[in-house]
Amino acid sequence: MNKINAQNRLADEDSPYLLQHKDNPVHWQVWDESAFALARTTNRPVLLSVGYAACHWCHVMADESFKDVETADQMNRDFVCIKLDREERPDIDGIYQTALQLTGGQGGWPLTMFLTADKEPFWGGTYFPRTARFGLPGFRDVLAAMAAGFHENPENLRHNVEALRRGLATIATPQNGGGRSGGESAKEVSPALLDRAAEGLVTHMDMADGGLKGAPKFPQTPLLEFLWRAWIRTGREDYRNAVTTSLRQIGAGGIYDHLGGGFARYATDEKWLAPHFEKMLYDNALLLELMSLVWRQTGDRVLEIRMRETVDWLMREMTLPGGGFAASLDADSLDADGDLEEGAFYVWDGEEIDTLLGDEAPAFKRTYGVGPVGNWEGHTILNRLHDPADFDDLENPEIVQARQTLLSAREKRVRPNRDDKLLADWNGLMIAALVTAGEALGEAAWIETAKKAFADTTAKLTTANGRLAHVWAGDRARHPATLDDYANLMAAASLLFEATGNEAYLGQINGWNAILELYYRDREGGGYYFAALDTDDLIVRTKTAHDHATPSGNGVLAQVFARLYGLTGKDEYYQRAEEIIRAFAGKDMEGLPSLATLLNGAEDLLSPLRIVITGAPEKAETRALKDVVRTRSLPGAVILNVAETGDLPDNHPARESGGEEGIATAYVCRGTRCSLPLTTPKALGAALDTRD
Repeated sequence: MNKINAQNRLADEDSPYLLQHKDNPVHWQVWDESAFALARTTNRPVLLSVGYAACHWCHVMADESFKDVETADQMNRDFVCIKLDREERPDIDGIYQTALQLTGGQGGWPLTMFLTADKEPFWGGTYFPRTARFGLPGFRDVLAAMAAGFHENPENLRHNVEALRRGLATIATPQNGGGRSGGESAKEVSPALLDRAAEGLVTHMDMADGGLKGAPKFPQTPLLEFLWRAWIRTGREDYRNAVTTSLRQIGAGGIYDHLGGGFARYATDEKWLAPHFEKMLYDNALLLELMSLVWRQTGDRVLEIRMRETVDWLMREMTLPGGGFAASLDADSLDADGDLEEGAFYVWDGEEIDTLLGDEAPAFKRTYGVGPVGNWEGHTILNRLHDPADFDDLENPEIVQARQTLLSAREKRVRPNRDDKLLADWNGLMIAALVTAGEALGEAAWIETAKKAFADTTAKLTTANGRLAHVWAGDRARHPATLDDYANLMAAASLLFEATGNEAYLGQINGWNAILELYYRDREGGGYYFAALDTDDLIVRTKTAHDHATPSGNGVLAQVFARLYGLTGKDEYYQRAEEIIRAFAGKDMEGLPSLATLLNGAEDLLSPLRIVITGAPEKAETRALKDVVRTRSLPGAVILNVAETGDLPDNHPARESGGEEGIATAYVCRGTRCSLPLTTPKALGAALDTRD
């Protein structure tokens, strides 16, 4: 037997997910040329299995199939088997998720794809049970069918490969419009178009329980931000209610950890009660940022509590040595009997609560929905869905103490594993969220944490040639950076500059922008490819503005360039934002809510709001004006604090506005028109509250 296939190669990897599979009897290979060379020389198809460390159904499939010797023997005999961490190589995962969707399947993890030795897919699925159930074929039956089809029906296989090749070719170009020649100009992405998109989206919202109608339910934060912006723009209360209801229910449901803080990835039901219990860094970042945006307007005390508890969780459980943040916490952990169970760390039994809390138990159980028979597989997921809006009892000293008692008891359980990978894109999202939330709540320490995380992330992931790597794990930077890595860190840097005035952040952005220009930008069709020009192990370089689990890199960049134009006045940033919007803006754009991040960027560019506050930051008068801004929800607004208007960029509309020097003054600029000098909080508030 060829030596490369006589062993499982994962023991030398850094990824916690890959290391979970290093002792499988499957002869797992890594994604490299030697694995595909083996497939060619042995005339075997490739079985690509993609997952991540916190994934519950990935663990289930591993336990049922990959640890089973008979199944492993079948895999080793008939396939070259490659195991991939989707968080390490989102560029690879994205290609084959799309391929699965082109066959009519629904994407997700674990992803199970069958490829030729040339990396071309011909069939796939997600989770397969070891034997047929849930309406799914058994994994061993799938293996037998795929092996037989590969060898016995090459014509059908060739047909599948060619069809998927044609489908995958379309994701290397914009989905809506054909670049500069086929799309609308950025100026045609008007408020009216945005309003039509919002009108279509709101009909799909669950106005009772929040989120999109049906189950499972994902937070879908870009969609919620899009509706929130539509409310600010139009005043339509149904848009506002869709967002506030969603956040209220998400924060009340079992998707939220009511003892330790932080949110799970999604809920399996339509009420937000029962999650798969993995906690992902990116979900918490996106929810933290959205909550801070909404809190600025509503002052909702429950939102503030959730924000503070989530940041406490982040500091306590997710901070890595150096200051960056870990990727995720696992869904599964060992229960009291030593069995690996989903949610074992988080769920409770009424008797255990009675023992721990004594006379205080009844009040706690009423507050958190603990009944005699449980609400999930015989156990109880703590929740407040019976009373999601009331926060008085949350701050009741007895309830606060009871939560602390249970949290302390929970700490004695076997903790879920933490995936300690430091990912550039997800850290960028969390850094931006900490700055936004820190500014909203006046928490300077959160901004200091963001600065430290940014310094740690960039120090570890900047390679010798100045380019970013995607991941830090095992004390080394690895894997090519994606567009999302640059876009999210550029967004974080722009917010850090705005919060601190440190121009080093702008210098960092300029360096990254030069790299994007050379390696990622599509000069013909506009926009940016997900993978760099020299990422040489992909069958296609994708280019899209559709949001997935995280906001699209092109959508984020549209927002970043719009913000940079407002901060610096440099026309090149305006042109780059406009180019991205033009590349992806098509006639049916309003019917595509997955473009929410791009649409939000279009609004930032076409209806810019720039606020200037002059005066020394430490003076009470300056702080009073900044507090007025802090308590308004102003998505996309660019806020500059300068000593005097002469310090603004040359083409800033407030530069010659004529305020009196030495007096703290604000200017509200919408488009190219600025307000008169505003020297009182009341006047500034009135100017900000006026809808044009």
